[in-house]
Amino acid sequence: MSQSTSALRLKNFIDGEFLAPVNGKYLASPNPATEETHVEVPLSGSEDVANAVAAAKRAFPIWSALTVEERAKYLDRIADLIDERRDELVHAESADQGKPVGLASTLDIPRAAYNFRFFAGIIRHELSVAAPMNPKSFSYVRREPIGVAGLISPWNLPIYLLTWKIAPAIAYGNTCVAKPSEMTSHTAAILAEIFVQAGLPKGVVNLVFGLGSEAGQALVEHRDVKVISFTGGTSTGRKIAETAAPQLKKISLELGGKNPTIVMKDADLDRHMKMIVRSSFLNQGEICLCGSRIYVQKDRFEEFVKRFVAEASALKVGDPAARDTFMGPLVSREHREKVLGFIEEARAQGMELHCGGGAPKGLERGFYVAPTVITPAGKNLDEKLKGLEKFQGSRLQQEEVFGPVVTITPFVTEDDVVRLANGTRYGLAATIWTESLALAHGVAAKLDAGTVWVNGWMARDLRMPFGGFKESGMGREGQLDSVNVFTEAKTVNIAW
Repeated sequence: MSQSTSALRLKNFIDGEFLAPVNGKYLASPNPATEETHVEVPLSGSEDVANAVAAAKRAFPIWSALTVEERAKYLDRIADLIDERRDELVHAESADQGKPVGLASTLDIPRAAYNFRFFAGIIRHELSVAAPMNPKSFSYVRREPIGVAGLISPWNLPIYLLTWKIAPAIAYGNTCVAKPSEMTSHTAAILAEIFVQAGLPKGVVNLVFGLGSEAGQALVEHRDVKVISFTGGTSTGRKIAETAAPQLKKISLELGGKNPTIVMKDADLDRHMKMIVRSSFLNQGEICLCGSRIYVQKDRFEEFVKRFVAEASALKVGDPAARDTFMGPLVSREHREKVLGFIEEARAQGMELHCGGGAPKGLERGFYVAPTVITPAGKNLDEKLKGLEKFQGSRLQQEEVFGPVVTITPFVTEDDVVRLANGTRYGLAATIWTESLALAHGVAAKLDAGTVWVNGWMARDLRMPFGGFKESGMGREGQLDSVNVFTEAKTVNIAW
């Protein structure tokens, strides 16, 4: 809880006002590239959360009574202001999280604006269900907002995923209290300024900063919070579910992933190799959708490893403020140590390290880890295949590293790779690389994954459901699914 006189001190945003935390405590948040404190984040407690929830509860009757068109105009205005302040948001996001400015300017900030425009369009054009029962009666469905929504977002795509929650919550007439990650709160604070600029009524959106164990837990526990939308780690998601269950509180959980990348022997590597590498290391591998387990059919394994390692080694790692940087630092010292721990464990178990393994030369300051590629132990392909089951059971293959660490594993048959791909407790996403449409359909149908991409990656259609199987989450979000998260369905029957 150290403080720096040069750092920007953030404030909570409650009932349209910027307020210091009641306890007066702050957390120093370092720039991952320099390790110097650049913002101080409120360490809010239950009293701050209670004040925010009370403000949201007061605002709910007025906000939910607005017409769809009135709410949609607010969302469009917010999107316009995000565009106007794009450069400011880009540099804040990069300094906060470590992501390259090139990525923030082409992905994170444009997507934040689009999230508001998308749901403004959705509510304008959404239709209700109506059905005749007999000549003298019919039924129809009303979609009604739930009330106060609690929104908890992660540190890897800070404003991208925060707006993915706020936009549908308020579009459908709810008010909300959001808790961004304490490690990446700066762009959320700027977003609060944008809400004021847009004239959003007081209390519709409230932002409370702090630790998940304190502010986040208080938000989940509060009885006036009727729905919780959380994106983050599986262990935290499990705690949220346990807390919310006794209150029968609606929850939506988008959790971790250990995503397989399946490369069949007919894959066009000339056309797709750069995208496969990108899908492994974008945003330093700190995306829940990154492909961290690559499975390559044995006929192409040695060729693939050679080409993949060459591409990965050529990625520019460095200052995230430089436009040509592909990978910046990891988000924090603690997270870097966790990632390096996985690598050291792999070395100790005799796995083969092809590149990376630590900080690139010249980047000892900052939380950097070079792109790292690991294959099973063994001097040749046959030895690697023999030790496959042991490798598959390793912590490196079973747990989410959430960093620039990729394993490449050979497989023999389609049945083998489906078994290996499904052989974790996660089921968020997968990619298949093949020139056979029949094979793509067949493998996709067998995978335990909420999203399967074929010959591509990260093509996000917001109209489609998004979420995971198994321990990768509960529920879905998207055009037809977010409405289920943030509204209750009421059937009305009319007889005459």
